[in-house]
Amino acid sequence: MSDYSEIDRYIHQNLDYSIQELNTLLAQPSVSAQNLGIKECAEMVAELLMKRGFRVEVLPTAGAPVVFAERKGRTDRTLLFYNHYDVQPPEPIELWHTPPFTPTLKDGNLYARGVSDNKGNIVSRLFAIDALLATDGELPCNVKFAIEGEEETSSVHLEDFVISNQKKLAADACIWEFGGIDELGQPVISLGLRGICYVELSVETASQDVHSGLGGSIFPNAAWRLVWALNSLKGPDERIRIPHYYDDVRQPSPVDWKLMEKLPDVAEDYKKQYGLKGFVRGLQGGVELRMAAVFEPTCTICGLTSGYQGPGSKTVLPAKASAKVDFRLVPDQNPKKVVQMLRDHLDREGFFDVKIEYLGGEAPGRTDPEHPFVKLVAEAAESAYQRPAQINPMIGGSGPNHVFQETLKVPLVSAGVGYPGSGAHAPNEHIRIEDYITGTKHVARILKMMGERESI
Repeated sequence: MSDYSEIDRYIHQNLDYSIQELNTLLAQPSVSAQNLGIKECAEMVAELLMKRGFRVEVLPTAGAPVVFAERKGRTDRTLLFYNHYDVQPPEPIELWHTPPFTPTLKDGNLYARGVSDNKGNIVSRLFAIDALLATDGELPCNVKFAIEGEEETSSVHLEDFVISNQKKLAADACIWEFGGIDELGQPVISLGLRGICYVELSVETASQDVHSGLGGSIFPNAAWRLVWALNSLKGPDERIRIPHYYDDVRQPSPVDWKLMEKLPDVAEDYKKQYGLKGFVRGLQGGVELRMAAVFEPTCTICGLTSGYQGPGSKTVLPAKASAKVDFRLVPDQNPKKVVQMLRDHLDREGFFDVKIEYLGGEAPGRTDPEHPFVKLVAEAAESAYQRPAQINPMIGGSGPNHVFQETLKVPLVSAGVGYPGSGAHAPNEHIRIEDYITGTKHVARILKMMGERESI
């Protein structure tokens, strides 16, 4: 077994410098939804990689640039890291305890927008590389980075980028953007993400809003029209009513059930954190709740807009109404097929006037739990965290993992510095410094093991 004491010593002794680098990156806004600071942040990320001796290219796409970097190592095996430098909008600003783009260290926690999702993971991986270079003089294997700037807006241009750059991105395995520990402090290794199909439904029934006394009984109401259309999508039983919606759903395997049974029960934590009295369909907890949370497709109304929503009353009949809806997809569903099924369904129900704008989507993707690289990452986690790793075959969120797995044919596994309470996408997003240290140790061990193994 390798001795990691020098690597770990370097990480502890140089922690302050790494946090300073992270703080500089966090202070640069990079909100893709608002096209704020994207180019500047890409250049900062490129500079951080060049400092480590990487050959770096800032490659244009039809949207935000992708930062690609490569450095040769001792062996021919290649590990690819996927990350993103863009962040969610910080609003609502008034709910932040500290300014979102002013990194603040308090009680062992580092607060800033993007610190957990995903800049903390970027700099942690660079910190692990620093430790290996300082203690060994070279990297144990080839290392590549692909760091994009549109993940928080559905990675609209990433698929074309990956397909066009297959040779450049070729690798033996890939570490995904996130990772960390669960509610019990155990390292969790995630192997897959659900897909997503995000749409906006809209309807217009008149050229302008109308006095409700004038039109209430004779004019079509856009808000009601949209509500009726939405009501046709899902019933009180939570079953999605679009015909054939479930036809492509691949059922979880016995291995999936076995792995999910080993994960902690999160029911009470969810109830406490989110103020829930219970779960849909009478779900109580345990493995059934965990399986439903990730292996079932969804249809979620994310927002509704129509008419007057200000203080007091305004008797108005809305002329326009819109709703943002996301469908979380499971293997083997396809987002573009879902859009067509949605259009066909609305037409059959008589809602020809309800428009669909496709805002983005990604197919689901996952790695075989029995792939040797999964075992390698789990062994590295147990060494770093001094606790056995939990293998999570699928998580409920979405990302562009499918295009990496299907195009590059690489196993894809998570490792990072997060924990369940980090508040990613929420006000007061943060990481714990102790997790930053241990997550860095984990990545350093993965890289070292990649160089030592004859194959993965």
